[in-house]
Amino acid sequence: MNHFESSEAAALVGRYDDIWLVAGQRTPFADYNGVLREVSPTDLAIYAARALFEKSGVPASAVQAIVAGNMAQASFDAYFMPRQIGLYSGVNPNVPAVLVQRLCGTGFEAILTAADQIKLGKAQVALAVGTESMSRNPVAAYTHRAGFRMGQVDFRDFLWEATKDTTFGGSMGDTAENLARRYGISREETDRFAAQSFERALAAWEAGWFADEVAPVVNAKWELEGYNPRGLKLADRAERFERDGHVRPTSFETLQKLKPAFGGVQTGGNSSAIVDGAAAVLVAHGDWVRANGVKPLARIVAGAAVAVPPEIMGIGPAPAIRAAAKAAGLTVGDLGRIEINEAFGAQYLACERELGLDREKANVHGGAIAIGHPLGASGVRLTTTVARGLKEAGLQFGVSSACAGGGQGVAIIVENAG
Repeated sequence: MNHFESSEAAALVGRYDDIWLVAGQRTPFADYNGVLREVSPTDLAIYAARALFEKSGVPASAVQAIVAGNMAQASFDAYFMPRQIGLYSGVNPNVPAVLVQRLCGTGFEAILTAADQIKLGKAQVALAVGTESMSRNPVAAYTHRAGFRMGQVDFRDFLWEATKDTTFGGSMGDTAENLARRYGISREETDRFAAQSFERALAAWEAGWFADEVAPVVNAKWELEGYNPRGLKLADRAERFERDGHVRPTSFETLQKLKPAFGGVQTGGNSSAIVDGAAAVLVAHGDWVRANGVKPLARIVAGAAVAVPPEIMGIGPAPAIRAAAKAAGLTVGDLGRIEINEAFGAQYLACERELGLDREKANVHGGAIAIGHPLGASGVRLTTTVARGLKEAGLQFGVSSACAGGGQGVAIIVENAG
């Protein structure tokens, strides 16, 4: 039974006939306060974009539009992020840039905005980048510009406070607990799913599956004639960072020992890992793809964004996937590979139940519980991963999706380019 028909009916839907996901690259994702803790999200994004150009062979000079996605402003020059990504990754300095934000759906929004710009005829090739430094989220105050009153100093941890939705007075973790109760999801089931996420991600890394998607990070300096240089330096005197830092052997028994974080089934172990990282993709019109003899990863078929009640925001992927599939002329059953962001274990499981998903088709290389969820970057990662997964398995259609705080869901349908 579909409980969210009104959400689907009001969905913002886009359909695309000849727009292609050309290639994708990302940094490894580093644990909170880990080796990327001193790197601004702008520089993470520049690194990912430069790696994308190098890996794909598509010159930066081909890019005609830049769309960046980011959530938390984590450097004092954050206002300039989209522009600086273009300038320091080698894109023509005359190419304009824009920043988008749809909370945890931000990375998807970057891709869909790029696709929309191409559909409107504004550009033939767009760079879409998602980036986030969770470690550099500030300790902030919003009420002291006019001074301090005695006993009323109000500096808070933005990373923690930003997870609280003041609409209903609960945290993002509370929304997962609401879904656990609504869909009858147990702590054991949530921990078993989390253990599987770790197991799948570890197996994918050991098999070398992520090698084509992840660019190792090394210390770098980028010169720009006539302007100040930028760069990236790893913490702890590290010289190279090669693989997702949170992916490690993690058993069900280990997960069972952790204390509840929100009074129910969710713990720090079966929720998405807090990480830093960036991901980048090239989106292009078919005319450019064919004229340049480029072999793309996938065709972008459709996208959808929906709204759901804030207190069950985690169910957002269900109506978003249904709406996007309908726009593509498909059913959920037609999707051979599914990537749903694992914001919380119970949140994914609720979506699985609502959609009637086959676990063997979903998050087959692990998910955000193991790999991590750098808010603005996850949608770019998930879309790249599902496109690569279709190619690996020889399947036709797939979807990437995520919930978003405040009560939203977003999804992108892609078709294997063959």
